Amino acid sequence: MKYAVIWQAAAHLLAYPDERYWRRLPLIRSAAEPHYGAFLTRIEAMGPGELAAHYVETFDMKRRGCLYLTYYTDGDTRRRGASLAALKSRYRAAGWELLDDELPDFLPVVLEFAALDASGAELLTEHRAALELLLSALRASGSPYALVIETVCGALPPITAEQRVAAARMAGDGPPVEKVGGYS
Repeated sequence: MKYAVIWQAAAHLLAYPDERYWRRLPLIRSAAEPHYGAFLTRIEAMGPGELAAHYVETFDMKRRGCLYLTYYTDGDTRRRGASLAALKSRYRAAGWELLDDELPDFLPVVLEFAALDASGAELLTEHRAALELLLSALRASGSPYALVIETVCGALPPITAEQRVAAARMAGDGPPVEKVGGYS
């Protein structure tokens, strides 16, 4: 698990920046400084209030800033439920149980799994197109979180042509929409 520190640190850095988040930063800095030093410097300059507001604006208010990976491929459709169930099964097969309030496609959860289980890198790679779309949106908005996603993607195999096409398609089409009774 060559990249366990990178993924574990990213899992913490992509969590909501509450009081515990700020208390963990010295540990993350000492464990993963070469990978996240620029990000840590930027957010420390922002401070708790500004970073919390930026987090909400970035990840809760924009569809392309979504940290739920299956949203990019499945949108808010019934198919997403099947994808979430499949992820839970994969975690369970690896001996890993989620907390009741955690969705299995939440990027910090996926990253924590990748840090603790060898099959986690495969899971991240399967969602590479979504990660690239997220990275593109974060770069476009100038978010310091782009530095975290860049580091995560840098620890994965290079993006394939197929994944690039999938990311471009998702960027153009947006997440799938389910039509019910002729309405979308």
